[in-house]
Parts: sequence; structure tokens; C-alpha cells
Amino acid sequence: MKKFFSVKDVASVSEVVNEALEQKANPYALESLGKHKTLGLVFLNPSLRTRLSTQKAAMNLGMNVMVMNMDKDGWALETQDGVVMNGTTVEHIREAAAVMGEYCDILGLRSFPKLKDREEDYSEDLFNKFIEYCGVPVVSLESATRHPLQSLTDLITITEYKNSKKPKVVLVWAPHVKALPQAVPNSFSEWMCQAQVEGLVEFTIAHPKGYQLSEEFTNGANISNNLEESIKDAEFLYVKNWSSYEQYGQVFPVTENWMMDNQKLALTNNAKVMHCLPVRRDLELSAEILDGPNSLVIKEAGNRVWAAQVVLKRMLESLAK
Repeated sequence: MKKFFSVKDVASVSEVVNEALEQKANPYALESLGKHKTLGLVFLNPSLRTRLSTQKAAMNLGMNVMVMNMDKDGWALETQDGVVMNGTTVEHIREAAAVMGEYCDILGLRSFPKLKDREEDYSEDLFNKFIEYCGVPVVSLESATRHPLQSLTDLITITEYKNSKKPKVVLVWAPHVKALPQAVPNSFSEWMCQAQVEGLVEFTIAHPKGYQLSEEFTNGANISNNLEESIKDAEFLYVKNWSSYEQYGQVFPVTENWMMDNQKLALTNNAKVMHCLPVRRDLELSAEILDGPNSLVIKEAGNRVWAAQVVLKRMLESLAK
């Protein structure tokens, strides 16, 4: 594996999930695989779970880890070619990414969208140029359009806790106080749609009108604007806010109550509730659910290690060939 950016970078989601669960059962079985190898983690935006879980995964595989907070410690990057750098940017991504590739065997990059220009964000220009110039395998730690480590984690968690062969999984839009990117719901949808193709889940997306995601990520999903109808018989609810894709980055008033609580949970098949975290209590998701027996958010966060570990394992194996 030379790149981990989307579900398209794995041949089978069921195979990679099973491989991750094997890693979880025996975390240090391959600790010699990463000996004398270095993972570089490059952050342009804040991180808690992604940073710590990926570091932990790398250490389980015997790797050294270096972390670079580009938004605080690095030079301002220029990403466009053919410009005279006489403004605020100090270093071009051509040199910055290439130098990082000299120091590291595998690199991870995290960068959020600006939510101003959809074409610019969805081009993934920064991530693609980083891959082009660094010369080593790259893992996405979240980008403008996707968060594949989170989505792989989510499928691992669903596989662990499901009570039926093909559980109903519902991605549920939630309220928020500001505009959030579509990266997590895009990615979750992309992975669940593929899992549905492989016969692992039945997938539904529930959101208010005006919050539809790009069809690129939702092909095959059942999509509804009726929350209560959508969550009937659900075994898993994945709660997440996102801003509009069509009216890019915009937030529209929603008069209905879309926050998940125990009253709505009673309509489901005793569903387990998931969220990528961080979560705003009693805004996105009720505290009674978060503190109750149906919440999987902590176990889900714990599985971030095994998602990262299976990806790094595959990248290390490709370096050894």
C-alpha cells in the first residue's frame, strides 16, 4: 500500500477489517516490522484521537514517530506553481514535502477545508501535491473531503458489536453551532456503501432538506429527510453534523428536533450510537445517550489504534518488497 486516502485504496473492506481485528488481538506480533523505520505525522489542524492513536499504532509496530505541527511550528506553505513568493508564504510545498520524505519512511497529513470554495476544497490540491512531492507512502489523517482512518475504525467497531449478519446502519445529521466540513460523513458514506456492496450492512442516510452530500460518496445508500422513519429497526446510529454541499459551507435553519435522545432511540432496534468525537453534549447528541449503555463512542475511539495499525502494517510490508 503506497497511499491510504479512500475506500478505493483497499481491495476488500471485510479483509482489511479482519486484518485490523487480528492486530487488536495481538498488538505486538509485528513489532519488528517497523524497526528502524520512521513515521512522520504532519498536522495543519488540531488533532487528539488521530494523533495519539496513529502514534500508538506506529509504536506497536516498532516505528519511530516524529510529529510536525505545521500550523504552529512550520513555515507558511505555498502550494501554487508559477507564483513569485513575495507575500506571506515562506516555503513551497515542493521543497517542504520532499524534505519530509527524506527524513521519513511513511508520512501522514491532516488538513481541513476552508469551506469557501467547493471546487478548491474538493480538488484535494494540497493532499495530492504532498503525495506527488514527498516520494514515500502517505496516509490521510483527514483531508478536505475524507477521513478514511475514522471510517475504517467505524466499520471495525460495527463488525465487533453487530448482532446480525447485515445490520441496518444509519448516518444521522445532527445540529451544531457552526458550519462543519463534509469529510467525516462523506468518508463514512463511502465506506458503508462499499460495505453494503460486500453484504456487510444495510445503509441509510437521514438529514434535513438542503444537507444532501455529494452523490460521489452516497451511491447505493437509502437517503431520507424523515428522521423517525429512517431510524426504525436500526442497529447502529452514526451521529454527525455537516454543512451544505450544494450551497457550499452554508448552514440552514432546521425547525425539527434532530438531536438524538433516548426518546428517538426507542424507535430503533436498541441501536448502538456512534460519533467520531469531539461531540458537543446536548447539542449534537444527548448526554443521556453518551452516558448510557448504548453509546459506543469510547470503544469506537479506542479502535482508532487498530485502523491505523493495519494501514501502517500494509505500508511497511510494501516497503519491504
